[in-house]
Amino acid sequence: MRFFRNPNIDFIGIRRYGYLFSGLTLVTGVLFVLIGGLHYGIDFKGGKEYIVRFDRPRGVAEVRGVLTAALGKQPEVKTYGDERTLLIRTDVEGDLNELQARIVGALERTQLDSRPQVLSTSIVGPRFAADLRRGALYSAIGSLIVIFLYIMIRFEWRYAVGALLTLAHDVLVVLGLFTILEPITPFSIEISQTIIAAFLTIIGYSVNDTVIVYDRIREYRNVFKTERLDVLINRAINATLSRTIITSGTTLLVILVLFILGGEALRGFAFALFLGIGLGTYSSIFVSSPIVYELYQYQQRKAAAVLPARAAAVRVRK
Repeated sequence: MRFFRNPNIDFIGIRRYGYLFSGLTLVTGVLFVLIGGLHYGIDFKGGKEYIVRFDRPRGVAEVRGVLTAALGKQPEVKTYGDERTLLIRTDVEGDLNELQARIVGALERTQLDSRPQVLSTSIVGPRFAADLRRGALYSAIGSLIVIFLYIMIRFEWRYAVGALLTLAHDVLVVLGLFTILEPITPFSIEISQTIIAAFLTIIGYSVNDTVIVYDRIREYRNVFKTERLDVLINRAINATLSRTIITSGTTLLVILVLFILGGEALRGFAFALFLGIGLGTYSSIFVSSPIVYELYQYQQRKAAAVLPARAAAVRVRK
């Protein structure tokens, strides 16, 4: 890792490329969300749930394909406890028992010796789904407010605004990517409780990287009082770059293993983490610190504009 030993990259100088990339991905993602809407899982839109046990293991992808043909719509299928038990969720309209008969019939026809047995059934009602959606929204907003207050108390308001906008950027871009990619991914990335947990993890991880860079900026501002702010911020980002790349790289490797070996149930969760942590690493360098720089620059320009006006007013009074 000699390249990262003494890096000297002018991140503030190239910040407009970051603004352009972030702006394009953010606008594209938000447009897809507004036009197509979020793809909610059964948790958040209601439906029926079946726990089915087989005499021998059956693949999640194979069962999903069988039931998609039988029900006319792709259900959510996950392993439940062991490889012989599957959790099947569907939002197909119809009576609970009638749908159960269609599911069991399709599974029996495609593999006679697996003998599916329904262990339990349940219905996720519209009101319960709405409560879950509301709870997920409140938890995300609450975590952003707490992080904003924490950064404002520990640093100052400019850093808090930078961190808040960065976290909102990360979550909105990942939401947009999920909306764009959901129809083409071979695994489910519908918005479910698991994906909400992944988003909250992304918020925590992203703010951790941001706080480390902010802490170094504050330290350098106290040590190098006469240096320009852009030089200080570049110095802080370059000083933490090695740590940021190595930490994020090792974390992404672990998530990649989870994605490959974690099974169907964890694939969407791992995919969200992979996107979010990669994006959080990018935004801690190209979004959060440049926002702080822009806020300082804005205040300096505002102060510089006020001083001549005050001087002119004093001359008039004299």
